[in-house]
Amino acid sequence: MYLGVDCGTQSTKVVIVDAERATIVGEGSRGHQLIEGDGGRREQSVDDWLAALRGAFAEALAEAGIDARTIRAIGVSGQQHGMVALDARGEPVYPAKLWCDTETALHNENLIETLGGRQGCLDKLGLLLQTGYTASKVAWLRDTHPDAYRRIDSLLLPHDYLNFWLTGERVTECGDASGTGYFDTRRRAWHHEVFQAVAPELDPNRVLPRLIESSEPVGRVRAEVARELGLADDVLVASGGGDNMMAAIGTGNIAPGLVTMSLGTSGTVCAYAEEPVIDAQGMVANFCASSGGWLPLVCTMNVTSATTRVRELFGFDVETFGERVAAAPIGAEGVMVLPFFNGERVPPLPHASASFVGLTSLNTSADNLCRAVVEGATFGMRYGLELLGPLADRVNEIRLVGGGAKSPIWRQIVADVLGVEVVCPRFTEAAALGAAIQAAWCDARHRGDGESLATLSERLVSLDAETRTRPRNEAATRYDELYLRYRQALAERYGVPA
Repeated sequence: MYLGVDCGTQSTKVVIVDAERATIVGEGSRGHQLIEGDGGRREQSVDDWLAALRGAFAEALAEAGIDARTIRAIGVSGQQHGMVALDARGEPVYPAKLWCDTETALHNENLIETLGGRQGCLDKLGLLLQTGYTASKVAWLRDTHPDAYRRIDSLLLPHDYLNFWLTGERVTECGDASGTGYFDTRRRAWHHEVFQAVAPELDPNRVLPRLIESSEPVGRVRAEVARELGLADDVLVASGGGDNMMAAIGTGNIAPGLVTMSLGTSGTVCAYAEEPVIDAQGMVANFCASSGGWLPLVCTMNVTSATTRVRELFGFDVETFGERVAAAPIGAEGVMVLPFFNGERVPPLPHASASFVGLTSLNTSADNLCRAVVEGATFGMRYGLELLGPLADRVNEIRLVGGGAKSPIWRQIVADVLGVEVVCPRFTEAAALGAAIQAAWCDARHRGDGESLATLSERLVSLDAETRTRPRNEAATRYDELYLRYRQALAERYGVPA
């Protein structure tokens, strides 16, 4: 048995996988509280993560009906880019600042200038710094909370912190480290010069976690935690990784030719590459994969976070919201949404706000507003897919995951907007599954039985034929026209080239 944990923005999910029978035997989930404030503040308490992990694990264990001592290894997935700054006792000096926090936008702009602009960032890091990355959060803490900053002994990412709680070890791996903003994604190493520009008072050799390979274990679960969770005393903890890297593993996207798209709180689109992929405009993140190789990725910040805003505005549950989306025609009778409730990363509009365009006395209805926000979020995903260039040009299937992927009408809109067939894995919580698969891979390598990640992925990732959705020619043509209107709106309102 292998345990997969995914600490996301809204909740922590846990899965228990029986690798021999290739089945998921237990699942659990617990929600998180989001701390929001003016100026784009998005933070969480690490204690919420730990409480959610405990609760979700207990729920999954009860559903599986197994003894916790049968679990051999644990893999942890975490929301990327978060800043968990710890003091010498391992206690947070400040709440965890999240990927979707835009309060640090000015600090990010200043760091880009310090590093020599866009080209300087690309030359040093292989990617362009984004507001959501960890680097600007560290710089922000230095300027706004100097007392907390001076107490920093370790800088970890969310998945690193959970691994630290499990094992007492402060380590990370290249995939999640890629999103810090002080990691050279081509050399797969910390960039100490860049880190010194971010935090000149901190010694990178002391505060940055030790890098390990994605196939290596972090260590074993601490005796205290093992007793609390009822685990055996020799349970391995795999390296784990960022949620996007784990979702790639959980969808089988570990070789060239596949694209994974996530309709989660944020939206991501990624494709495996055997070499670094450097985008001259800096909108494609040249992340390392957690399976070897690279995972160039584009992230938009407003997907289910945007649709949830509109759904809750009308007081609809998820099922009713889907019915309202389906009831409206393609194009929502002229209503279009630029869904930038949290600013936006791609295109780079950190200070943008959401806009409802084309409203009239005739088309302002709940049905149209619900459909328009789904279409707007999906247009953002098309924008991102197009940025992948040659990696996306030959795509004939997209593996669709995340909460939005559970909606049949949204799957159809994605297929029509992108003009590509989409299909969901049977288990759509791909990051949690990917973490469990990685745990099994780590355990296999540790025991020396030779089962590869590719073999494990082939056995444990299965596609749900009932979700396979093909684009409709007439609808795809209509969406091509509407997408041009979306691009024109971006150009007119924000100066984004059409």
